[in-house]
Amino acid sequence: MTKIKVVKKVDAAARPAKKRKNATPRNAAREMVMTVTGWVADIKHRKADETKAALDVLFGSNQQPNEG
Repeated sequence: MTKIKVVKKVDAAARPAKKRKNATPRNAAREMVMTVTGWVADIKHRKADETKAALDVLFGSNQQPNEG
């Protein structure tokens, strides 16, 4: 059995509103910097992985010695 709570308009207006996190310019800037920093770190990590994979393909241990 589910309980249903009836909230009258008068009661709803009297309820304290949920406080929102203050979006001060400083906090907004900090959040943007953290986001961009994460993006940059992700790009660097992907480039390093791609470079390593490319080097493994070019100079991998499966390469046969030159016949000469």
